[in-house]
Amino acid sequence: MENVELIFPENSEIERLDSFIARSVNGMTRATAQRLIEAGQITVDGHPQKPSLKLKGGERLMVTIPPPVAAEPAAETIPLEILFEDRNLVVVNKAAGMVVHPGAGNSGGTLVNALLGHCTDLSGIGGELRPGIVHRIDKDTSGVLVVAKSDAAHQSLAEQFKEHTIKRVYLALVYGAPKDDKGRLESHIGRHPVDRKRMSGKAKHGKHAVTHWRVVGRYRGITLLRLRLETGRTHQIRVHLSEAGYPLVGDDVYGGGSRLATVSDTLLRKLIKDLGRQALHAKTLGFIHPVTGEYLEFDTELPDDMARIVEYLESTVESA
Repeated sequence: MENVELIFPENSEIERLDSFIARSVNGMTRATAQRLIEAGQITVDGHPQKPSLKLKGGERLMVTIPPPVAAEPAAETIPLEILFEDRNLVVVNKAAGMVVHPGAGNSGGTLVNALLGHCTDLSGIGGELRPGIVHRIDKDTSGVLVVAKSDAAHQSLAEQFKEHTIKRVYLALVYGAPKDDKGRLESHIGRHPVDRKRMSGKAKHGKHAVTHWRVVGRYRGITLLRLRLETGRTHQIRVHLSEAGYPLVGDDVYGGGSRLATVSDTLLRKLIKDLGRQALHAKTLGFIHPVTGEYLEFDTELPDDMARIVEYLESTVESA
């Protein structure tokens, strides 16, 4: 990790933040500068900003440069739950806590590293650092994910995701009790205007996002929801539910962490603390096989950490 401090000279012509960083830091491209800015690793006078910020003179910039990531991720022997595999693709049930692909601060232990240790035919697909990765789910979200093993498969799956024809169903535990039994959440999701590590439905230049939800179980203060994604924006479910007033249990980033204080049941509080992540599981994934044309659908059970919470909540309903 390297920290670089810069000061934009007084009496200079107005310049975009990303342009000045790329010009001032040796070996840095404008695209890299933009990624660092959006990740909150570049601040202006102590505050995160947008790449398009106009510097006018006298601003103090702090640039945090993460250590370089190897051009090619290393194969690692990491256990994987393989749901399906052929010469074109592999479907896995990703464990919570596993990052999908290498990046700043996560050069190893990722799904890509594990797949490279499992397969011999992923290289070159989808980019150097994320071979075969067509879509992703958050590090702390568990569930089904498909990875391409050929160029043709990658292109076909990417098109299906682009056209929103992939079936994606999630299960989530949220705080609160929706009045209705089902509904639709819609907004434009983009980078949060202040906190660049978060997404927001109030972003000026967000992308259209739609989430359909249905109540599966109602408990005291917590609801189990089934969610179907019509679109697939970054943090879409987490943002939609949080901004609707029903943050995910365990989601410290989007308001779920602060709601733990409202849980009076000590055993339930312990189960939520032990969860240590947002209570979100990618349960079902369905798509057209890119070569055979056959419709494939994969369904998974709740992982143990979420299942323990649901089982306890069910027992409290039965004993009430």
